Amino acid sequence: MSIGSNHLPIIFAPSVVIKNTEHKGRGVFAAKNFKKGEIIETSPVVYLSPKERTHSEHTIFAYYLYPWTSTRCGVMVLGYGSIYNHSFTPNATWEQDFQAKTMIYRATSNIKKDEEILVNYNGETETQAPIDWFDEFKEKYH
Repeated sequence: MSIGSNHLPIIFAPSVVIKNTEHKGRGVFAAKNFKKGEIIETSPVVYLSPKERTHSEHTIFAYYLYPWTSTRCGVMVLGYGSIYNHSFTPNATWEQDFQAKTMIYRATSNIKKDEEILVNYNGETETQAPIDWFDEFKEKYH
């Protein structure tokens, strides 16, 4: 069986693992149990200026960018950060640490080993409406 099949994880890590999902491509899964409030991952980021972000929106990287200090600039999150899938009922959240230039992923509920870790791409908001920058990207490139 080859790496990347639906039966084996693609990448191993101490607390999370990347696996193929049935409908979303790759996803981040818990390799251990997480308690509500526990940090899952702290990921370094690579900052993109508004000009660099605009350029990257014409590439595959547009799918993996997060807003940073505004929706005009952005960051590429290293580690597993850009692989977490979206849900309007997430079990984790992301927060920006501007000083440390990191993105912190934290459990918002207890997460069991082998459960997919999902974040709301809108951040901590309760809204079910897609964030404007993601809609704009889809309109431009699909």
